[in-house]
Amino acid sequence: MKTIAQIAAELQGYDPQALSAADVNAFLDRLVEPVTQTEELPLFQALGRVVARDVVSPISVPPHDNSAMDGYALAGAQLVEGQPLTLRVVGTALAGKAWAGSVAVGECVKIMTGAIMPAGLDTVVPQEFTSSPDAGQHITIAADVLRVGDNRRFKGEDLMEGGVALARGELLTPAALGLVASLGLPTVTVYRRLRVAYFSTGDEILSLGEAPREGAVYDSNRYTVFGLLTRLGVEVIDLGVVRDEPELLEAAFRSAGQQADAIITSGGVSVGEADHTRTMMKKLGDVAFWRIAMRPGRPMAVGRIAGAEFEAKTGSSALSISADSYKNNSERNPNTGAVLFGLPGNPVAVMVTFLAFVRPALLRMMGSTRAAPPLLRAVCTEALRKKPGRTEYQRGTVTTAPDGTLQVRTTGNQGSGVLSSMVQANGLIVLHHGQGNVAVGDMVDVMVFDGAI
Repeated sequence: MKTIAQIAAELQGYDPQALSAADVNAFLDRLVEPVTQTEELPLFQALGRVVARDVVSPISVPPHDNSAMDGYALAGAQLVEGQPLTLRVVGTALAGKAWAGSVAVGECVKIMTGAIMPAGLDTVVPQEFTSSPDAGQHITIAADVLRVGDNRRFKGEDLMEGGVALARGELLTPAALGLVASLGLPTVTVYRRLRVAYFSTGDEILSLGEAPREGAVYDSNRYTVFGLLTRLGVEVIDLGVVRDEPELLEAAFRSAGQQADAIITSGGVSVGEADHTRTMMKKLGDVAFWRIAMRPGRPMAVGRIAGAEFEAKTGSSALSISADSYKNNSERNPNTGAVLFGLPGNPVAVMVTFLAFVRPALLRMMGSTRAAPPLLRAVCTEALRKKPGRTEYQRGTVTTAPDGTLQVRTTGNQGSGVLSSMVQANGLIVLHHGQGNVAVGDMVDVMVFDGAI
């Protein structure tokens, strides 16, 4: 496993005091490693998990050529351009069983959606494209409304027997669960759930239920991070609010290192802050402190915290470690410790750095091969000021214009403490490192939240 210094040496022009957003993700690509332990789960328990072994189709889907419509099956060779066609109806094919009769020239079979195509027939005319002069004994198909092969599904059109239905690293979405179920498979092999511990730091932080006091603020980050992690589908370990005291910080970091694969903190990573968080991070792990060329969210710490054995302190129930925690730790490689993400303290900066950097890194740790957030292109409906040399993530609202194109505008005040702007937004306008001012009508990239927040 590479150290922070070894990873930094691999990045050309690495400067921890002026790191670009692209370099942050390149660094994290080298730092994090996917979990290796797997488990087999029933489909109802597998939503949001990552496939650990290729799902190979044991059958073809569909298993037979079948009808895509309610209508009439016929041999398409009988169709003549510019001429209507009248056929005699000789039977009905229902879904779920094969029709056993035979069909001659000039005949057809009434067929339901999903029914197996009778032998020798290759085309289905929808019922609404036909007329019947004699109450269904014959049908007439109007000229040029049908082509050979229309409305027929081929055997294996979706999946062929022996083919890979879901590749290792795919996320089990609702659609993916349905796909596995369509193969008749009741279980799927997934990577074990990632364990992520988090806590807020600072003497100025109030927990809910505490009386207000001058200079103090209620801890919103704890609940935001909980929501972000829960949406991601990891096992969340909440260690609460930790006061800025060396003994308590050390206990929290050691506890987190024992229980988790990753640790997230908020606050205490800025240069010159009157706290002990940075010192404790350096004492207990291999940690880099960055000033990222971005807005919001400039300060960030990243590295590893050793998973050293921790002895819980009497009376500190929030930091105690249960027997289950030791069992969980034994499932990990004891030499790796936990990956640390030290986020800034401002609420919006916490969410932006999580979405831009932490969430993709955690997805890679979960085993996902689709970790990078997709960016959509939208027309900016207002002018934006931007200096080249940093990446800006502005809160925006994406809508659809009357002509069907995506358009976006900001939510207004972009201050890193304006938490209400994240509630109003449905995405982040990503103004890249080398990008300058944006004029009305310019195209911009948007990172749509899409359930992440």
